[in-house]
Amino acid sequence: MQARKKYVLLGLCACCWLVLFYWGGGVQLRLLRLLTRHRGDVMRPWPNWTDRAFLPRYAHLDELQTDPGMAESPRQRRQAWSAIYKDSRCRMETCFDFSRCRRRGREGFRVYIYPSEKNDRVSESYRKILASIAESRYYTSDPREACLFVLGIDTLDRDQLSGQFVPNVDERIRGYPLWNDGRNHLIFNLYSGTWPNYTEDLGFNIGQAILAKASLNTEHFRPGFDVSIPLFSKDHPQKGGERGWLVRNTVPPRRKYLLMFKGKRYLTGIGSDTRNALHHIHNGKDIVSLTTCRHGKDWEKHKDARCDHDNLEYERIHKKWWKGLYFLLRNTQWGCSAACIPVLLSNGWELPFSDVIQWNQAVIEGDERLLLQVPSTVRAVGNERVLALRQRTQMLWEAYFSSVDKIVLTTLEIIKDRVFSHISRNKYMWNYLPGGLLVLPEYSTHLAHFPFYYLGLGVTPGQEFTAVIHAVSPLVSQSQPIMKLLQVVSKSKYCSQIIILWNSEKPPPSRSKWPPMPVPLTVTDGRRKTTSRFLPHVAIETEAVLSLDEDTVLLTSEVNFAFLVWRSFPERIVGYPPRSHFWDPLKRAWGYTSKWTNDYSIVLTGAAFYHRYYHYLFTHYLPQSLRTLVDRTSNCEDILMNFLVSAVTHQPPIKVAQRKQYKELPSPQGTKSVPWANPEHFNQRQECINTFANWFGYMPLVHSQFRLDPVLFKDQVSVLRKKYKDLERA
Repeated sequence: MQARKKYVLLGLCACCWLVLFYWGGGVQLRLLRLLTRHRGDVMRPWPNWTDRAFLPRYAHLDELQTDPGMAESPRQRRQAWSAIYKDSRCRMETCFDFSRCRRRGREGFRVYIYPSEKNDRVSESYRKILASIAESRYYTSDPREACLFVLGIDTLDRDQLSGQFVPNVDERIRGYPLWNDGRNHLIFNLYSGTWPNYTEDLGFNIGQAILAKASLNTEHFRPGFDVSIPLFSKDHPQKGGERGWLVRNTVPPRRKYLLMFKGKRYLTGIGSDTRNALHHIHNGKDIVSLTTCRHGKDWEKHKDARCDHDNLEYERIHKKWWKGLYFLLRNTQWGCSAACIPVLLSNGWELPFSDVIQWNQAVIEGDERLLLQVPSTVRAVGNERVLALRQRTQMLWEAYFSSVDKIVLTTLEIIKDRVFSHISRNKYMWNYLPGGLLVLPEYSTHLAHFPFYYLGLGVTPGQEFTAVIHAVSPLVSQSQPIMKLLQVVSKSKYCSQIIILWNSEKPPPSRSKWPPMPVPLTVTDGRRKTTSRFLPHVAIETEAVLSLDEDTVLLTSEVNFAFLVWRSFPERIVGYPPRSHFWDPLKRAWGYTSKWTNDYSIVLTGAAFYHRYYHYLFTHYLPQSLRTLVDRTSNCEDILMNFLVSAVTHQPPIKVAQRKQYKELPSPQGTKSVPWANPEHFNQRQECINTFANWFGYMPLVHSQFRLDPVLFKDQVSVLRKKYKDLERA
């Protein structure tokens, strides 16, 4: 009986298996495929789309990927990547030789560029990159001094269909004696692979080299080693670049369009699904998608019914793209200078300079798979958030993206911070004005030591200053202006010490020749260099520096008032003698004027306060060529300092209590003639302004009509009620 039950049970099980196999064979086959899937193949988590027509093609699991224009599988991409990037797990600790960089401390960070070979094709973009490195303070022509090496071979465009493609790179770099499997090498790349898939294939093995690449896939990005850079065109400016358009904080912002997209519509290949779906959010009113099918040589072979209309709309409206508040970006090309807010659709891409930039404070990150939700997302952003995003966007644009110089220098500074991690910038320095490039960690790594952070941190500047007097005339008489100046400055209750930079051809007099003073007096050899007045002298211990020419005529009350004003504006130059610049349309050049007007953009450092950090920045940030120009002509150092401070703050200097009595006095009899007595002196200053503007790439000086006077200054009231009564009798 029991045996019969066993046979009946066995027969029922067999029947069930036959029924399942007959009716559910397809399900069984799919289940079997899932069970036998390779471990490396990861299932994609797809969102719950309301309309499956908008799904990317590879999301339909029922369809086989037989179209050669469709995306590669994850496994295929990994195989291609491992063939090119054999050291895919590189980190600075495993693939970088730190000893090459630490021979002279942070001064040992030098970059060597391989010389270009004859008949090498070098694109305009790569020429700009190499020029930026060659003109930077890190460049060296001696490979023995180098910490980092950059190829002379153009590696920007690795699309084999491109006219800029350079073949046989692998073979050539293996022949370099310094290649060493790419260790301590930096490779720049903007485009890789070939249409329609644009894989990560560079066509050569980078080994242990650091890759600075645009549109870098997060799957292949080596954190803390590679650097993701923005995609830029050949027309991107070498220096300076376009300034941000946000000049006033309009709340709510007045823009014709809420959301815009402008770009090419890929008809096939990677990105085609997202760009083809953009027309579904286009309403022609406040949301505009401008796409053109004119992409590639054979775009007409793939054109669809929408192409003609899209092309016409693109030509009609594309020049008005800046009128949009939000701007959709499908790649890592950063181009939001027009006070817009980027909405990034960059699934799987590492954002530019992601190591240091906090992108969540500057952009709205969307999802390509949830494209239809983008309009409702941007409409829900409040006005305060909009203003904050626009301000941060402008800051990042001007600090890191507006020119090739800034892109390249940001890349180098990120690598340098990794090499010298114990002396490096923190995230706050990178993400707040004036930006990481103008914050030198060699000076300090503490935020409270930089004047432009005082307001945000609630820091109050110190209550003392150091006076630095630039002396060029020999001391032949006790009645010389410098002797009176010493007495006036030393009587200030805020003066901590006085330093005399002796730049005369004759040796300095003994201490007994100088008058007795209530504060310490130090005489330092200036080595007869004009720029020595802005050297970061270790003797300067106060935050505030009062820079003075030897013939400056001031009152103690004027010094005190100017110092109190500076304590309210510690990031700016505060002083007395103003000058201005202007644009000459006939000469198409900048001009310099010393006329007394209500408008100024320069405060001469012959009588001015500023923070001591600017001494360090002047010496270590500005190129040697500009400092050499100043020393050769013994001129323009004050103009250069104004250029530097305005470039940092984006603000003008501050003029205090106008004194037309301030003038350059004639030199004493028997001494060398003062430089401003030479007619060539003024012409040199005209030339200097244009040379400095050319190096900065734009004119950083800012005009102002703002002047600060003491309370009741020049008012018709009793002088007994005035704190600085001496100023009116000066």
